[in-house]
Amino acid sequence: MRRTGLLAAVTAICLVASACSSTQHKSAGGSSTGGGGTASQNGPHKQGGTVTISNEQGQTWTCGFNPFNPAAYLESNGFVYEPLVFVDELNNEAETPMLATSYQWNADKTSIVFTIRDGVKWSDGQAFTADDVAFTFNLMKQVPATDLYALWTAAGMQSATASGNQVTLTFKQPAQPYFFFFADQVTIVPKHVFSTGDAAAHPDTWKDANPVGTGPFTVNPCTPNNIQYTANPNYWQAGKPYIQKVEYPAYLDNGPANLDLASGKAQWGSQFIPGIQQFYLSKSADNHTWSPPVLNVSLFPNLDPSHKATGTLAVRQAITAAIDRSQVSSIGEGGQEPPANQTGVVLPTFQKYYDASATSAAGYDKPDASKAAALLAGAGYSPSHPLNLTVITITGYTDWDASLAVIKQELAPIGINLTVSDLAQQTFDTKLFNGDYDLAYYGEQTGGPTPYYELREMLHSANTAPLGQPANGNYERYRNPAVDALFGQYATADDATQVSIIKQIESYMVKDVPLIPVTESVDWFQYNTADIGGWPTQSDPYAQPAAFNFPDAGQVLLHLYSKSAQ
Repeated sequence: MRRTGLLAAVTAICLVASACSSTQHKSAGGSSTGGGGTASQNGPHKQGGTVTISNEQGQTWTCGFNPFNPAAYLESNGFVYEPLVFVDELNNEAETPMLATSYQWNADKTSIVFTIRDGVKWSDGQAFTADDVAFTFNLMKQVPATDLYALWTAAGMQSATASGNQVTLTFKQPAQPYFFFFADQVTIVPKHVFSTGDAAAHPDTWKDANPVGTGPFTVNPCTPNNIQYTANPNYWQAGKPYIQKVEYPAYLDNGPANLDLASGKAQWGSQFIPGIQQFYLSKSADNHTWSPPVLNVSLFPNLDPSHKATGTLAVRQAITAAIDRSQVSSIGEGGQEPPANQTGVVLPTFQKYYDASATSAAGYDKPDASKAAALLAGAGYSPSHPLNLTVITITGYTDWDASLAVIKQELAPIGINLTVSDLAQQTFDTKLFNGDYDLAYYGEQTGGPTPYYELREMLHSANTAPLGQPANGNYERYRNPAVDALFGQYATADDATQVSIIKQIESYMVKDVPLIPVTESVDWFQYNTADIGGWPTQSDPYAQPAAFNFPDAGQVLLHLYSKSAQ
């Protein structure tokens, strides 16, 4: 299991932005109904049934559910706590109204007014109000450790005020690129809980063992070996959730977790299954998989001048030309992670942003060993005078090891001897962040509903740091004022211009080869339909499907129903 949006993303998020629709006034949700998805997908259905999640954690549960704690919020956000608006990253930023029914920007996007949903109750029965929303955002100012998305710093938030059923957020600069963070990623907490006692004293570290939320489920009970969620009887969406109980066992490794999936004991999986056809899919016609690509797994070359080889453009061009990404995908990832491309735009998820002509014009649309050898020879290296490089990776990521074995084999004939160094996670992170490596194999953790998120994380010079100091992103140490300027223009651009800006940034990915995307990281997702219906699919991508995504997991649970309960 690999999570998108974990602590690594949180530390970097202050310099990452996203986009939302440029519409001035929106009733959040478009064609969605009732805050839970399309009517055809959602029923209505009778209540009943249990879903079991199989998602290997490597440790037992702490039974903490603080939404401000990155070590705990994946088990609470979406399940218990909800955002103002749900933004579907897989479906052209389609919005679903949650705790806000609509919003309106001012002309220059420095102020946004949310209309807060009436008739919502917290799971303890107390009324939810606009004051709770304003309190949540102001708490982030008072205790900066709770401001996980740097809204009061990088985004320039200046105030959060409530009046009647409306909440106004103001910013010192155009804030549209941060909409995804404050509307979708921030979940709202109850003022009457977080303003007193230990929660008020230490809102960032308070355990929150019995969370009070507006979401579809409550925790009842939690033990180190299993979290049991039961349907919230006060939930604001009438008749929902359909599923009445969720079991979330703590799996210490993939073996037992995958066995439970294959047998049907668990219905919702979110992890890599080696040999998935034989091990899982062939076991039952009710076993299915769909793992949509959302980010890249890349080779990060160290561009600092002290690393002469990887800082040489011809060397990087040779590497990207030599790698057969389809082979890496097929052998290293068992075909479960698609091949990436040099633009860094994930396909087919962000197809409209992709400039195919950029890769083909540069000759990177297919592997070319002859071109790679010529480029490397121009840099002074050959099979008789090889370049020795070490790539660092993370111990235990067996699919990455298999992928690097393929890459090693493909680079050898052109004159690159690649040594793979498996490191413990903490050691790897330190070397990556501080720039202590030749090459690093890594998947970015920050995603969003357009390629802007990941590209800015990887390329903007504000994210990097001098060698020896920890970077928040841009670990390769790429600096290009022209690229920075394009990111700066994105915030105030209309939709068509934003697409154009992304394509211009792609041209620099191809021209400068600041990093080398290899495969596309996916939302690992397996599901069983023997009794449970309503799953997200490729034809109905209403949410990211992995159980470790928030608030998407809550959307999935609002769609699921038990066939035997009907």
